[in-house]
Amino acid sequence: MLRAGVLTLQGAAPEHALLLHAAMRERGQAGEVVAVRGPGDLAGLDCLVLPGGESTTIGKLLKRLDMVEPIREMAAAGTPMMGTCAGCILMAKEGDDEVRRTGIELLGLMDMKVSRNRFGRQRESFECQLEVEGLEEGFPAVFIRGPVIEERWGRCRPLAHFKGQAVMVSQNNLLALSFHPELSVDTRIHRMLLDMVPRT
Repeated sequence: MLRAGVLTLQGAAPEHALLLHAAMRERGQAGEVVAVRGPGDLAGLDCLVLPGGESTTIGKLLKRLDMVEPIREMAAAGTPMMGTCAGCILMAKEGDDEVRRTGIELLGLMDMKVSRNRFGRQRESFECQLEVEGLEEGFPAVFIRGPVIEERWGRCRPLAHFKGQAVMVSQNNLLALSFHPELSVDTRIHRMLLDMVPRT
């Protein structure tokens, strides 16, 4: 049985859990979604979602709970992971001046530089149809103070752009998104994550 974890420290964890359950049903796959609140919850997971929220807060909690190194080890071992919005920031190897000023310890999983809050303030949130590599039709992407993936190198490659900026990238077993797929009813991106888990 597939075990999908959602980091549940702050942010949109319940919405991710709902879409993961729906994606499993659509794939005809038995599974459970685990709320990850500490290092012990990471054991036995087949994939992990790092949700949106406040990246400074989530980063500090990960450090306080001694979860930084276990997550890095899981990623290095090939466990599929997806970071959305704040999760995208945390997965980067490099941040902008605001990331450095707030002292966020990045997980450093992906060959990219991110810039926080590049799509405006909360009241400037918006939804648009994005063309995503691998999806036949546009995806209803919700942007809420989302980061921009400013630079990429190594194995990090773009899967979607908005106004010329990369907003979804992949690198081996990792996905990072500037937007919030969990705030739509479209399960296709969550299914992309589950598709990265080897079938047993």
